[in-house]
Amino acid sequence: MTLKATDRLPIGELARRTGIAVSAIRYYEDQGLVVSERNTGGQRRFLRSDIRRLSFILIAQQFGFTLPQIREVLDRLPNGRTPNKADWTRIGETFRAELDRKIETLTELRKRLDKCVGCGCLSLTDCTLYNPQDRAANKGAGPRYLIGDKPEDL
Repeated sequence: MTLKATDRLPIGELARRTGIAVSAIRYYEDQGLVVSERNTGGQRRFLRSDIRRLSFILIAQQFGFTLPQIREVLDRLPNGRTPNKADWTRIGETFRAELDRKIETLTELRKRLDKCVGCGCLSLTDCTLYNPQDRAANKGAGPRYLIGDKPEDL
């Protein structure tokens, strides 16, 4: 399928349509999240479908996904065609699993907010209740309970 010149957008138009600064679009291009072609004058031209890709990047970042995570998912999309419903469903499933994991972690954090986090500091009165003899330190450094260790597993 041959694309017509009208199927491509200059970077300024893409910025206007997405609300993303031109400099950010260039950065996303440098990161391999979008690909442009150059016209005979050397100006960048992007596929219209990049409006969706860039919008997806913004949404994914709001959910806390990193650019490498986003790139990994977008790399599975075919280049040169607009992602279809099946593509977006697959991406949604991938991100949904990660979001569920984050929600579970945040829910546990909220439950333990007023308790010892298992850091091994022994500076809180409750540490002797939640982390007797600094058992959390046996699993390694850091807030062991917040990174997934359970007191009963120590």
